[in-house]
Amino acid sequence: MRPVPIIKRAVQWGWMGWEQVFEAFSRLRSKYAGEYGICKMFVTKYRGKCMLCEDGTWIHDGDWIGELHLDNRKILALLQSHEANRVALMIARLMRGTMRQICAEMVKNPQLSQVKALQGVTLLHRGITHGLGFETHQMESSTFRALTTSYLRLLLTVFHPSNRSRIVPHAEKLVPMRLVMTRSALIRRFSGQNPAV
Repeated sequence: MRPVPIIKRAVQWGWMGWEQVFEAFSRLRSKYAGEYGICKMFVTKYRGKCMLCEDGTWIHDGDWIGELHLDNRKILALLQSHEANRVALMIARLMRGTMRQICAEMVKNPQLSQVKALQGVTLLHRGITHGLGFETHQMESSTFRALTTSYLRLLLTVFHPSNRSRIVPHAEKLVPMRLVMTRSALIRRFSGQNPAV
């Protein structure tokens, strides 16, 4: 694969520095923080309207949830050493392993006993939801949705191995969605007793 231009590499590493600051802040505001596979999980209180999940679980304002964030340092390392189409397949496989790790921790760790669901926000919800069991929910706040859209599109541009011209024509399709998986759905799908995943 072609080498990454020096300027883009500098931007990527500058972004990683910002992410370290964001991670430190996230740890400070979290009840629990852990790293699992290619994700980081921060346990915080859910803030927003009551949310009804597909299995009948209600998530209320103030309930404990596990916020999932992709470890962009690991994603960057994959992008620098593999072709983009192969990286997409690797991420899908790694996510399954990540979810198994999180499931095992949720079952055995008393610090996570009150976590009602996992939640993440992404532009790539079509690829991530397939085969993993996440359900998608619209983001309520139009202002937060607009800010999140701009942030995640910029992030995708910084880390995508192709140039910006490959991403911009499809930008209108890149709309952030909230991914949710309840505790019971996680255990049902990724526990050691389920050989299907």
